[in-house]
Amino acid sequence: MAKRRKVSNLLGLALLALLVPGRPMHPYEMVVVLRKTGKEHDMGIKWGSLYTVVQNLEKHGFIEATGSDRDGRRPERTIYAITDAGRVELKDWLRDLVAVPEPEQSRFVAALSVLGVLSPDEAIALLDQRLRALDEDIAAQGAMLERAAKDVARIFLIEGEYALAMRRAEAEWVRGLLAELVDGTLPGVAEWRHYHETGGVPPQWTEMLAEGGLSTD
Repeated sequence: MAKRRKVSNLLGLALLALLVPGRPMHPYEMVVVLRKTGKEHDMGIKWGSLYTVVQNLEKHGFIEATGSDRDGRRPERTIYAITDAGRVELKDWLRDLVAVPEPEQSRFVAALSVLGVLSPDEAIALLDQRLRALDEDIAAQGAMLERAAKDVARIFLIEGEYALAMRRAEAEWVRGLLAELVDGTLPGVAEWRHYHETGGVPPQWTEMLAEGGLSTD
């Protein structure tokens, strides 16, 4: 199990990594660089939490203020550098993230867990729509990586490769599920369809719910 972190927001990981090369930055500059390198796509960054994360990193001694600057009439901006403790935390955090698999919340998984609320035919139509969107996204991501590979070393593109591999795996799984739904070979699909056509709860469902302490009444 991964360790509990004093600062657990992944934006903190991005900020520490950004400061590792040794050049102090102020928060606005951090945002510019992170946006330019596409980190909001890699980490699901919420920019509104930036200053809170910066304050928490400073509070726990992972970064420190080294000065300030002023650009024209704009307010004075504090410049931060990573500390030795921050370097240790960053490496330890990365080791955890790379080595320890963790369950990740997925809105699609949540939807699949209650897919029976919809009829099989509607589920087929929606999954087909999702599959077409996935295929388009896969083509776009693949083309983007191919273009980037001409100018950027592969080590700086591996997160994109992983994301593309996950998309391809999802598309393949959805394609297989769709085939089973369309040809009726998915176990339980007949009962699922019967329920939506008649409103009658299949005996197998009743038994399953009863075993779980639930009722269909």
